[in-house]
Amino acid sequence: MVFSSLNFMFVFLPIVFGIYFISPRKIRNFILFIASLVFYAWGEPFYVVLMLFSTILNFVYGALVQKYKGKTSAKWILASSVVLNLGILGFFKYTDFFIGNINAWFGTSIPLLNLTLPIGISFYTFQMMSYVIDVYRGDAAAQKNFVSFGAYVALFPQLVAGPIVRYHDVNVQLAVRKHS
Repeated sequence: MVFSSLNFMFVFLPIVFGIYFISPRKIRNFILFIASLVFYAWGEPFYVVLMLFSTILNFVYGALVQKYKGKTSAKWILASSVVLNLGILGFFKYTDFFIGNINAWFGTSIPLLNLTLPIGISFYTFQMMSYVIDVYRGDAAAQKNFVSFGAYVALFPQLVAGPIVRYHDVNVQLAVRKHS
């Protein structure tokens, strides 16, 4: 769904705003999370699973980094988080590039995967990495509520347009925010 489409402006956005503002404050992050997943699925339903997998993975990584804070294992957990996140991102962005180069250099005919790049994968990957890094650095505590973390990761107004938002800049607003 495109932000400038009639469906977005006159159907999706008014419905989400309406549901959001009539809902109790306790479930507003849930509304944002679900609405964001619907928005994302509108363009690429298959890759919602990848986003949810990455979200669960980084939620767990944040909790583990916090649990082992100050120990060497926290560094290893952080490193594995960065490697895995960049690995997922690199797989979708560069697999066909590498296969094409291997074919050109060695005269092989490995078929290209022709993967569609998931919408917003760079944004949400780097946002989740910032979360785990912020927890490791002590700039923010690990999020205990998966829905709030999911709303941070998938928030539809910034998912495809950016900017990348550091977790420590918004973690308080996930729990308490004022609307104006």
